[in-house]
This record gives sequence, C-alpha cells and structure tokens, in this order.
Amino acid sequence: MSAEKRPASSDPNNGQLVVKRQNVGSSRALTRAPGGGSNALVQAAPRTSGLLAPVMELSGHTGEIFSAKFDPSGNLIASGSMDRTIMLWRTYGDCENYGVLSGHKGAILDLQWSRDSEIIFSASADTHLASWDLTSGTRIRRYVGHEEIVNSLDMSKRGEDMFISGSDDGTIGIWDPRTKNAVDYIETEFPITAVAISEAGNEIYSGGIDNDIKVWDIRKKAVVYSMLGHQDTVTSLRVSPDSQQLLSYSMDSTARTWDIRPFAPAERHIRTFAGAPLGLEKNLIHGSWDKDGKKIAVGAGDGTVVIWASDTGSLLYKLPGHKGTVNCAEFSPGTDPLILSGSSDRNMLLGELK
Repeated sequence: MSAEKRPASSDPNNGQLVVKRQNVGSSRALTRAPGGGSNALVQAAPRTSGLLAPVMELSGHTGEIFSAKFDPSGNLIASGSMDRTIMLWRTYGDCENYGVLSGHKGAILDLQWSRDSEIIFSASADTHLASWDLTSGTRIRRYVGHEEIVNSLDMSKRGEDMFISGSDDGTIGIWDPRTKNAVDYIETEFPITAVAISEAGNEIYSGGIDNDIKVWDIRKKAVVYSMLGHQDTVTSLRVSPDSQQLLSYSMDSTARTWDIRPFAPAERHIRTFAGAPLGLEKNLIHGSWDKDGKKIAVGAGDGTVVIWASDTGSLLYKLPGHKGTVNCAEFSPGTDPLILSGSSDRNMLLGELK
C-alpha cells in the first residue's frame, strides 16, 4: 500500500472565511500497489466518483470523532470530536481542511447542517447546543436549558426552521434557531440517546436506554405509538428519504427498519440487519440511508462500515480501514456514490462505492 501525503491548502480563505489554527488537518490518498495483499483497502476497478483517489483519509482531530456529516450539496463535510472542535473539509480535490470551529467545552456528539449550508448546529457533552456561521467562522448562538449531556439533534426538513435535541437529562428539546432558550420540552422517564424528526415536522422519534423507540406528537407532547424489539439502548434514528421508514441502530448490535407511514399496520417492524457489532467501547454509533433509500450504512465496533440493501437485507459491503470503532457512517447526498466514516481512531475515511 502506498500513501501519498496531501497537505491542506495554504490559502486560509479559498472563498470562505473561517477560523484557522496551526495544527490544521490534512488528507492523504489511500491506494493499492499492483499485486498488493489481502489487506489492501482499494481494489483495482473503474472509478465511480470525482474523488482524487478511491479512498481518502482525513486527519487532524486529536480526539475520537463522534459525528461527521456532508452538507446538503455533498461538497462539504463537518466533523465533531472528543477534542471539542468542529472541523470543516472539502469533499473533492485534496479534501482540504479549510477551518476549525472552537467554543464547546465538551465533546461534540452530533452535527447538522442548515438547508442552505451556511450554518452548522452542534450538540455537546457540555450540556449545550450551538449554531455556527460558516462565513465568519464564529458562533451565532449557544442554546441553553439541558442539564446533562446532549447526545443527538435533528433539523426540520421543510417549513419553519426548527431543531430538536435529546439529552441524558431525559428531555427532548424543541428549539427555534433564533432564540437561545427552548420553545418547549418533552419530558420522558429515561436518558434520550437518539432523536429524529418527521418530514412533515409533526412527529418526533426518540430512542433511549429503555430500548424502545417512541413516536411523539410534537404539539400534544404525547406518545402516538411505540416500536419495540431492540434489546439494548437505541443509539441512532434516521428517517428514510421518502419519509416512509425509520432506520434504527442499537447496542444490541442490530440495525432495524420500521414502517412510519400514518396508517401502517400495528406491527411496524420491517427488517432486522445483523453484522455490525457494537464493540467494547459502547459508543453511540450512527447509521444513515443513501439518497435513494436503497442502502443503509452503520458503523461498527470492529473498525468497519457495514452496508446493506434496505429492501432485501443482503450484505453489500463490509468496508475495513479504521483502527477503532466507527462511530458514524454517512452516504453523500450528492451525485457520486460516496461513503464517509468517522472513528475513534481520530480519522475519517471518504471512499467511493462501486
């Protein structure tokens, strides 16, 4: 395996003004030499994306990476880490790290981009959420009210801007991005480890240490129905692109899909996906859908990204390369078939699928 060092651009602006720091991140292309052994990351095959190499490694964080997300265009990446920073990257070219956002006093556990890619929202172990202006590189607002670690957040997809958060304090926060205090809270009996919001913005999905997935009417703050089956803490919830299914992952080492249509049968469980072990760290591992809703991906404790066909449950890929738990796996929303993973080994891998 050969490794070519590709340092970040020395141009601090490059079209955007954001905070920089000395130990700026870098990337390198991971390639396979002819005749390489079975440990090679990349097989010789036709290229399917505009990436500089079939797999790029993005390095710069000094702590575990818990969240990594593409912006809505697929051209930018934000990553959040135990090192309390959010790093910003370009998907293509040298995968340049063009900025660092600092201000949280605890690990960054989840991230979301605004619809116009101009703002990032973050959830942190410091009990706060924050919004960041990506033009100036400064924090817009700190959102206060949670009393314990904030594990998860999700943004409304249409209509008025709104985001929700789930915390170890057992509450789900409902927020207007323009004000620092929550519009409302939904109080539950257990720490909340995963949240998602419906496409219509009228329902919230929550998962916690009681193993159950609850669906809440956002106005009545009441449970509409529950989805039971996981045997351990739910760590990730994602609504499918067509808004008809929910993807969950749990510390029981299974991913599941659920029918969330309004008039679905009482038994909403669709399929269980096995093969992505949690690992000893017991981190809040995240999964995602591809833009067509045909594939799902989940990180795993064995350092791999596991990808299945959502309709059949067949295993499509088990991608190696990380030296620690893969805490997040994200498909690109852009035209190229890309998968992004962030790991406890402090690195991200950005690769193309065949």
